[in-house]
Amino acid sequence: MDRSDITLERMRTFVRVAERGSLSAVARELGIGQSTVTRQLRELEDALGVPLLSRTTRRTSLTDEGSRYHADCVQILRLVEQAGDEARTARDAPAGTIRLSCTAAFGVLHATRLIFAFQALYPDIGIDLSLTDDKVDLVREGVDIALRLGPLADSSMKLRPLGQSRRLLVAAPGYLAAHGRPRIPADLARHQGVRMSNVAGSDRLVLEGPDGRQHEVPFGGRLRVDHGLAAREAYAAGQGLGPSHLWLVEDLLAAGRLEEILPDYRLPPVPFSMLIVPERAGIARVRLLVEFLAAEIARLPGMDML
Repeated sequence: MDRSDITLERMRTFVRVAERGSLSAVARELGIGQSTVTRQLRELEDALGVPLLSRTTRRTSLTDEGSRYHADCVQILRLVEQAGDEARTARDAPAGTIRLSCTAAFGVLHATRLIFAFQALYPDIGIDLSLTDDKVDLVREGVDIALRLGPLADSSMKLRPLGQSRRLLVAAPGYLAAHGRPRIPADLARHQGVRMSNVAGSDRLVLEGPDGRQHEVPFGGRLRVDHGLAAREAYAAGQGLGPSHLWLVEDLLAAGRLEEILPDYRLPPVPFSMLIVPERAGIARVRLLVEFLAAEIARLPGMDML
């Protein structure tokens, strides 16, 4: 084995290919040609004297030797990055790139603004922001931190609960003038609702009354959307009524473009959490962003602390 051929660059390329399962995806991510990725992997395997990856026309998977080597490479690269990060931080301002994934509507309305403020404090830290409501494999996609709404399944990621996102029922004044204002939960059944097609159980609403009793009512309508910003626009345009996170519509409520309906009845809040890749949690710039986001999100309208 020629140790001089086992470089950090080749190890990084191998780790990303192992996690993404695609040479072309890693080439695009790293901004290099696929032939360069192939060459780096071949040179690493030649230096080690064992095959690390099994390649077919459809996918790339790890060999047994590759699985063991991948685990060691992850630890080595994490220690190298942390050592360099701590050395730079001791002398200079924190630097480097953080990859952040965020639920889409929250990202557009709030996370972008928070990132601007964070980068004003730390101008040498770059942020790669990905907005999606889909569940993503943080390691496979190279994400350091993810902000997510809703209950989360068991995960190997480090979980930091941020609070409970308060929800309320809203409608535009014009819609209420045309269709009447609901007085009790049962009235909702005769109204046009704006439903979220990507939320399980959106065909029913469960509200808690002032006496603590629960009311479950059917909820339907002509319009179904799969994005919070589309629901926000539909409410404001008078296309129907429905549930919304307070942080999604707080400005429209303040401007009088939306009104809260059935204010004495409560919708169940939704957990809001931060997921952090454990191997990245110790890096100084990642720690800084985690603490900054946790503090700022706690100040947002409708974010109730646990």
